[in-house]
Amino acid sequence: MTHSNQSSNRQVRPQQLKVGIRWDFQNVYLSEEQARLLLAFAITKGSLISTRVYYNSLFETQASAKEKLQRIGFKCEDVTCSLKNSADNQLKSDLIDDVYNNHSPEIVILVSGDGDFANLVKFLQEKGIYVIIFAQRGNVKQRLKELADEFHFVDELPQFVNNKTQPQTTYIEFQINYNEAIEYLIESIKTSLSQGKPTVFGYIDKLMRQRCHRYQGFSSISMSDGKKFKNFSQFIDAAISDAKVKKQGQELFLIELDKLAA
Repeated sequence: MTHSNQSSNRQVRPQQLKVGIRWDFQNVYLSEEQARLLLAFAITKGSLISTRVYYNSLFETQASAKEKLQRIGFKCEDVTCSLKNSADNQLKSDLIDDVYNNHSPEIVILVSGDGDFANLVKFLQEKGIYVIIFAQRGNVKQRLKELADEFHFVDELPQFVNNKTQPQTTYIEFQINYNEAIEYLIESIKTSLSQGKPTVFGYIDKLMRQRCHRYQGFSSISMSDGKKFKNFSQFIDAAISDAKVKKQGQELFLIELDKLAA
């Protein structure tokens, strides 16, 4: 049964809000059709900026779902750790980091019935974030259900999506062109420098992913000739060749900053 927390004072205006999905795959299994419906539901709430599903490839049943989920638009975060709640903890950590770095969506759709997320939900709500929870029947903690601004069971997904919506309309194209990628590269280097963090490849790539949900790594960059970069280093080499950035050791720097300092 659908539940809406009437005590919430937050007013949701879908056309103005950014939406993000955070899915605990180990706690809630969705078929490909249900996953598509989840995407379609999220789109009805606003502008979908992120779609992360947390899984553990050490478990065969979870690893086998990765390719299908990526194909329809999910970013799969593989947490290969045998410790209990490792994927849950990574989900919490990433979302809290997004909040403190001002990259959090205004609506978070949390797919889990795990009571361990109760404190996270309260934290998000204290930051003014509207939390929608989807869980499976018989596998949800009452406290989590009561805390949600909206609560739904996953088998209710079809009723939220217009019958005319076809699966292909929920597909999200994760591609950006080379010039866009350069803009996000420069912005990420500036951010890293302002944070006092090393501008190494891995951290810059992470910041680029946070700033653009369509950027899913070097393979999502589309060049004008249709070719793809083989790795992130090749993309950086192209940026260096175009005099957009320079490299010193393993760190990246902006040429324009050097010009200002001269």
